[in-house]
Amino acid sequence: MGHELGKHDMMEELAETGRNLGSSFRHLSSSFRSTTSDLAVSSLRQNNDDEMELQWAAIQRLPSFKRLRTSLFDHKLLNDTTKEEEEIKVDRKRKVIDVTELGALERRVFIEKLITKIEDDNLRLLKKLKERIDRQESICLSFCFEAVVTIHIHDLQLKGTFVLRVGLEFPTIEVRFQNLSVEADCEVVQGKPIPTLWNTITSVFSALTTVRRCKSQSYKIKVLRDISGIIKPSRMTLLLGPPGCGKTTLLRALSGKLNPSLKVTGEISYNGYKFTEFVPQNTSAYISQYDLHISEMTVRETLDFSARCQGIGGRADMLKEISRREKQSGIVPEPDIDTYMKAISIEGLKGTLQTDYILKILGLDICADTIVGDAMNRGISGGEKRRLTTGEMIIGPNKALFMDEISTGLDSSTTFQIVTCLQQLTHITEATILVSLLQPPPETFDLFDDIILMAEGKIVYQGPRNYVQEFFEHCGFRCPERKGVADFLQEVLSEKDQAQYWYRKDQPHSFVSVDNFIVAFNKFHTVQKLNEELCTPFHKCESHKSALSFNIYSLGKWELLKTCMAREWLLIKRNSFVYVSKTLQLVVIALITMTIFIRTRMKLDLVHASYYLGSLFYALIRLMTTGVAELALTVSRLSVFYKQRDCYLYPAWAYSIPAAILKIPFSFIDAFLWTALTYYVIGYSPEPERFFRQLFLLFLIHQMAISLFRFIASVIRDPPFAANFGLFTIMVIFLFSGFIIPQPLLPSWLKWGFWLSPLAYSEIGIAVNEFLAPRWQQVSSLNATLGQQVLEKRGLNFSGYYYWISVAALIGFWIIFNIGFTFALSLLKPPGSSRAIISHERFSYLKAKEDLSDTTEEKELPNADSLKAPAETKVKGMVLPFKPTSISFEDVQYFVDTPKKLREQVCPQKRLQLLQDITGAFRPGILTALMGVSGAGKTTLMDVLSGRKTGGYIEGEIRIGGYPKVQETYARISAY
Repeated sequence: MGHELGKHDMMEELAETGRNLGSSFRHLSSSFRSTTSDLAVSSLRQNNDDEMELQWAAIQRLPSFKRLRTSLFDHKLLNDTTKEEEEIKVDRKRKVIDVTELGALERRVFIEKLITKIEDDNLRLLKKLKERIDRQESICLSFCFEAVVTIHIHDLQLKGTFVLRVGLEFPTIEVRFQNLSVEADCEVVQGKPIPTLWNTITSVFSALTTVRRCKSQSYKIKVLRDISGIIKPSRMTLLLGPPGCGKTTLLRALSGKLNPSLKVTGEISYNGYKFTEFVPQNTSAYISQYDLHISEMTVRETLDFSARCQGIGGRADMLKEISRREKQSGIVPEPDIDTYMKAISIEGLKGTLQTDYILKILGLDICADTIVGDAMNRGISGGEKRRLTTGEMIIGPNKALFMDEISTGLDSSTTFQIVTCLQQLTHITEATILVSLLQPPPETFDLFDDIILMAEGKIVYQGPRNYVQEFFEHCGFRCPERKGVADFLQEVLSEKDQAQYWYRKDQPHSFVSVDNFIVAFNKFHTVQKLNEELCTPFHKCESHKSALSFNIYSLGKWELLKTCMAREWLLIKRNSFVYVSKTLQLVVIALITMTIFIRTRMKLDLVHASYYLGSLFYALIRLMTTGVAELALTVSRLSVFYKQRDCYLYPAWAYSIPAAILKIPFSFIDAFLWTALTYYVIGYSPEPERFFRQLFLLFLIHQMAISLFRFIASVIRDPPFAANFGLFTIMVIFLFSGFIIPQPLLPSWLKWGFWLSPLAYSEIGIAVNEFLAPRWQQVSSLNATLGQQVLEKRGLNFSGYYYWISVAALIGFWIIFNIGFTFALSLLKPPGSSRAIISHERFSYLKAKEDLSDTTEEKELPNADSLKAPAETKVKGMVLPFKPTSISFEDVQYFVDTPKKLREQVCPQKRLQLLQDITGAFRPGILTALMGVSGAGKTTLMDVLSGRKTGGYIEGEIRIGGYPKVQETYARISAY
């Protein structure tokens, strides 16, 4: 019995063993099949790699210039394949291409394939770039499994593969500032410190007069007070502080873009180089808090222009060295990374891959082909303009970035995404970035490495972000758990908010001033390391050769001229409606003029000679006044020019020369159309040479007028004042032209005005050309020809060669005005950069505060309470009665016509819907917050509800107090 049980147990064990063995066979069989398929795929991949190596070897044999422009590009990249298809099609071919020939669609799709999820893919791209040029060698182990078809044998082999690096490093910049102080000269005025008419008049008068008692009182305000610190590479620094504490001044000072009227003391250095030893404006990039862009250009065109002007820096030299070392070491780079690096290292391209990259990481790819727009032209949203301002500067090769309030108008998610990309750029490429933010959310605040906290022009804290709370806890203040650290840092320095953060309940709280915080910070442990670094000089020999820029501009003169010429031609095409409408207007007026002065009514006598002269003078007036439109166009673009000039993108002559040259064809067209329509119909002298002489003179007067109004715009710079001064100039030129008052009848002390008037030379030339013709040579009883009598009567009795003198004079005026335009652009400051003004009360308070000792409490200062706590002052007034009104809207939709370019590429619909079925209500007495991400349509909805949309198509129902909205009535009870 026991034997049978043992046999039965043995049979069960054998059966179990058989089942396990069968399972093993099935598992091994499936493993073998999968291994076989993997081996097949690996074989195909190996074949593809071999072919790619052959293609790469062919590229390496090319000359250096061509090799740096040639890469392996996936020619099937434009095919929309799924992820599974991409895994199966391992034998996809790559094509040898010249990266300068990549089209706009190819560049866009390449970046979309390279960066899908912005935060992760951008980090991966930057890491691959760093891996290619990393100076260290790394070892990568690859595992190779080989399966043998037997029951008990599995052979595992381990192979070691060495991955070599070319041994380069990124150029870095360390920015130091020691004992930096900035003073501004302010004007003290009575009353409110605002630019009123009286304040402006007294300011101008005090600047012109030399009498001491007539000068207005001035006061020097210290914006920055003896601050020191270091902005390190590879560490992203956040600049915090209340408004007016000097953040913008510090950013401008470190980037070398301070107003020359400010007095600066102290020392700022980049890698040990002082500002006088290199060009800081071309080494660093300052991102202003104001969004200044040309409204007619698209987002992509704006970035392309900035990228083209800023050049490529040291990218080409680095790529050349990488290529040389890779060739020596036999290293084959990843094709996509090689394509990207070569595409962004070529200078002078109209469209670059770097533009598509910046568009992608800033989230501007959805509006890349939309014009920027302004108050009169619909364009991108305010948040998109803020991102465009950021992208316009970071698209260049500068390694030091100073950003002023880049999150204004952006939602928290977009701000976090942008700052994340900046953090990756800082840590991987070792850039130097200082960012000023007003109220960063906690997740954005945690992305920064260092913090600089400012107040009253002084640095309260500078050091690692991890120690900032420890410092304030040491001072007796603690950030609550549900309070953002950035908000805590802003409020703990405020007198009215400081007490709530005091955590030492056993001790009474007394206000801790900024100076007391600075004294405590000087004893904090992070300051010791900072002081040691400041005392240790940065040796110039340690600076990378391409880290700093020693040239004023990134491009050569010819490249700068071509770049600005291309932009000017683009703007002319965008404003073609203006030029076409002016030409059509000229044609209509020419038709009317030739019917009034038609030759069938004109005779060759003294009476009709005055009509001929009047028609010639009217032609000069008409051609001259068509240039007035140039004044408005020039003034509207000056703010953008000054921003780009101060960033050293291009010089003034690169802006003025294209503006002068590209307007020549329009002058010729206008002059030709007027002369062709009126010359023979009115009945001027029929000789062909006189026809062309008149044409040439009208062409010159038109060119002179355009250059004159450009010059006026560059000098005045204020749109209303420039328009008024332009009209005044026209009146003066007309008055001294010699037609309204003949030159002999002018008072002797005013005859100089005749010879300074461009119109006078034009009238001399055009009158001599006509009235010295053969048909006017009839001799009268006064022994003078008819033409001479007409000219003598008008004070224009000059010889025939005066025509060429008039031509030379007009060409001289054209040259003088264009040179003056260039000098005005080069030397004059941007409008609105006049002296600051403060009230007399504020002046008394600041003066008393400086005179008192540091131990004096602020409450003892005169007028301190009234200045710091204006809410306590009693304000008397009255409130006018009004009827509360509700606003309700249902299924509101808003459409615009789809731009032609966008319709051809992306959206085939004729109309683009911006608002979709919006329903809601606003009740009286209830404060409503309208929220949404940048570009969600917040401004569009408010424009539609307020009736400010002049274009587009609005559908839906809007009611005011329950009644349908009538815009004429609603406009009188609403404010927007």
